[in-house]
Order: sequence, then C-alpha cells, then structure tokens
Amino acid sequence: MAVIDNARSTSVSGGGFSALVNLFAAVSTWNDARQTRKSLNALSTRELEDIGLCRGDIDDVAQGNFRF
Repeated sequence: MAVIDNARSTSVSGGGFSALVNLFAAVSTWNDARQTRKSLNALSTRELEDIGLCRGDIDDVAQGNFRF
C-alpha cells in the first residue's frame, strides 16, 4: 500500500481568501485521513499483517506518523 503525503502547501496571499484556502486544505487533509482509515479498517487482520501493519497502526498511518 502506498503512503500518501497529506501535506498541502498554499502560497496564496490575500486576507480572507487565504483563510478559505487554509480551511479547504484542512478539510481535504482530514478527508484523506478518513478515507485511509476507512480503507485500512476494511482489511482483515491477515491482510494487514501481509502489509506489515496491525490494527493499532491504522491511526498513525492515516495521520502520516507511521514509519516503516
């Protein structure tokens, strides 16, 4: 399973617009983590073991904090 970097960079200037861009980036990052968590939770324990994970690793992987 590929690890996706959830970091989003924004280089837009302009008061309220940048706040909107930051909000969109935060929601998008949250959704990416949610989808990753959902996909990994759908795997069996055996499938998780095949890719070197256990159920306790799922949150770390979804947040990008897991190191292989």
